Amino acid sequence: MESKRCFANRFDDYAGSLPAGQHHEAVVPWVAATIERILQQVPPLEGGLAAAAGGLYGGLAGMAYMLYHAARCPLLAPARDTYLRAARRLIDACVRYEEEWGEPDADTRAAFLLGGAGVYAVAALVYQALGLPDFGRLLGRFRELSQICAPVTFLECGSDELFVGRAGYLCAALVLKQKLGMETLTPGQIRSICQAILESGKQYAVKKRKPCPLMYSYYGTEYLGAAHGLSSILQMLLSYYEYLQPADQELVWQSIDFLMDQEQNSNWPPELGETIKRESELVHWCHGAPGIAYLFAKAYLISKKPQYLDTCIRCGELTWQKGLLKKGPGICHGVAGSAYVFLLLYRLTGNSKYIYRSQRFAEFLFTEEFKAGSRALENIYSLYEGFSGTVCFLIDLLQPNQAEFPLFSIFV
Repeated sequence: MESKRCFANRFDDYAGSLPAGQHHEAVVPWVAATIERILQQVPPLEGGLAAAAGGLYGGLAGMAYMLYHAARCPLLAPARDTYLRAARRLIDACVRYEEEWGEPDADTRAAFLLGGAGVYAVAALVYQALGLPDFGRLLGRFRELSQICAPVTFLECGSDELFVGRAGYLCAALVLKQKLGMETLTPGQIRSICQAILESGKQYAVKKRKPCPLMYSYYGTEYLGAAHGLSSILQMLLSYYEYLQPADQELVWQSIDFLMDQEQNSNWPPELGETIKRESELVHWCHGAPGIAYLFAKAYLISKKPQYLDTCIRCGELTWQKGLLKKGPGICHGVAGSAYVFLLLYRLTGNSKYIYRSQRFAEFLFTEEFKAGSRALENIYSLYEGFSGTVCFLIDLLQPNQAEFPLFSIFV
């Protein structure tokens, strides 16, 4: 029976050698042409700031990040200045939107993927790359947001997840640290946000009598995946491991092992306690193994325990089987998001099999089968659902030794 969610993977698996020929000779012109096509889709910014809404997830800010990422790739060096100038034009509109039209309440101002925190972080990166002194002001705006998300229950919908909550704010700070080579937040600010995440998770677990020492919900649902769930919250706590007390570090490990025990045939249900039905199984970055793999990769890098790497490898096997997704080319629930798991595993293991697999998934994006059978995109330039994320993936395929899922690094 044909799957509703994914195309059949008809590729032969790795046989010990990568295909001959210069892979980047085909990819570089496609990347350049796709960026050109995306730039032509930008709504006019002069007619008002509404076009600048949507944050990093679905708005122009995500496209600005893609242009920044492209500008950093040596193989695209001739277009560096063009890409950075275009990125600045877009991100300036997004900053203006946040400052003039943005919601006055806390939920979007401190949000990483859906609001102000992500916009200010990417604006600072673009300004710094252009050598503009104003990037310090943008970092200041980002830093001010730490006060918003410090209270344990600053959001009614759930204060800790990646899109709008504290884990996202810490993730944005991690991006800044990695790209700028400096910590944007003070140790005190980092500790207070980590402490709020821990306190929130402990309180919820006790109140709801959960078997896991740290548990969270978002809009009343106990998600497990990377988009809104436990895995990315724990991943961020591991990313700031040295700021945690030993007793809290132990609670994090216990929670990671609890999540590992929720595995069902190399995958995880979207929410705690569900049973996966194979015919409607979610194998996405947002929900399922392709996103949860990053937590176990981080756990492996810190602890060096082989069971965490083994879990990542199982995630990769499932993604090879079921990761040619029909929802489009994007990174949230599309083919590029699946392929990033192979680039992650390549960096963890050095095994060329994973380069091969990511190249095959890239190849599939250009097939008639994919073009005819994948869902039409509402917004081709978005970072998470559209072609901006696909461009980031193809750029990373050109430089696999430094490849990583956009804005979600475990190597910092």
